[in-house]
Amino acid sequence: MSPLALRRLIIVAGLSLALAFGAVRAAQPEREYHETFYIFGTLVEIVIYGEEDDTARAAAAEAGQLLQTLHRDWHAWRPGRLGDLNAAIAAGHGLTVDTRLAALLREGRRLSCLSGGRFEPAIGALIGLWGVHADTPPEGALPDPQRITDLRTKAPRMTDLRFDGETVTSVNPAVQLDLGGFAKGAALALAGSVLEARGIRNAVLNAGGDVNVIGRHGARPWRVAIRDPFVWGAVGAVSLEPGEVLYTSGNYERFFEHEGARYAHIIDPRSGWPVRKIVSVSVLARDATLADAAATALSVAGPGDWPQVAAAMGVTAVLVIDGEGALYATPQMRARLETVSESLAETLREVPLPQISAAPDCERF
Repeated sequence: MSPLALRRLIIVAGLSLALAFGAVRAAQPEREYHETFYIFGTLVEIVIYGEEDDTARAAAAEAGQLLQTLHRDWHAWRPGRLGDLNAAIAAGHGLTVDTRLAALLREGRRLSCLSGGRFEPAIGALIGLWGVHADTPPEGALPDPQRITDLRTKAPRMTDLRFDGETVTSVNPAVQLDLGGFAKGAALALAGSVLEARGIRNAVLNAGGDVNVIGRHGARPWRVAIRDPFVWGAVGAVSLEPGEVLYTSGNYERFFEHEGARYAHIIDPRSGWPVRKIVSVSVLARDATLADAAATALSVAGPGDWPQVAAAMGVTAVLVIDGEGALYATPQMRARLETVSESLAETLREVPLPQISAAPDCERF
């Protein structure tokens, strides 16, 4: 029996709702404050634990205002600073951006280099061609294969960017930046810093299942589910320590269907086509920007290469689910993952990461 068929036999009704983020709210007598925002194409919920409502409300409002600002400034497809930069690059000149955006682009260049180009925010033109940048799924025919080939041949890369302070230029005018692969992680990290600066000691920020935690949920850690991409429910849960993050990249919610075939929203920069063999990657780390980018990069890397890419990017706790429903986990993730059933735990395959003898020089640009 395949792993997917076996999983469908699990009695979902027996899955403890405590696995799901926020499912224990009604049973909790402790003080919690909740605020929700719609940004980066998803609902972002801030939960603050153990504070007076006025204190929590003011902190959440400031964090939410920052998230809205970043959503505007970092959006590739609406008027804003990133759109202005894309226009400048296409015209062959540079643009001075704010410190936050410059720092994010520098980090994106470094992470793209470490991933061997599997994580590539410079392929905005390809993303636009596939129509997967919008909040609603694309419709109609597939993109013209020749246009895909033409854009891929121009080989836009983050390593084409050059920086002079906050002035950004590109040696390749085909670069069109789309930061969707890691903007949520960076934004939630900045919003979390706002909460901490306001004196918030215990909170969680949840962006569509991508989670950053501050402190604890009372006497216990925050416990977060990893969704099963094939059936209702979760494959397991992870209890997050203070300052940890858990990010998942998957093609089970955002995709493009055409003539009975499903095309993921994650585009492989090397081929110009959506990824197919991996349906979900979860990364546990302490750096939200890294975790967000790595989850995308490992989805692109595929079944054979993801361990090497994970090692190169410096992430050690990873869970991968392939198109057949098989689960693969690094030893560090397996030690932290609480699976929903013994049968599922028995099918989980442990994959050690290789040793990296020489990391690429990603600071040379």
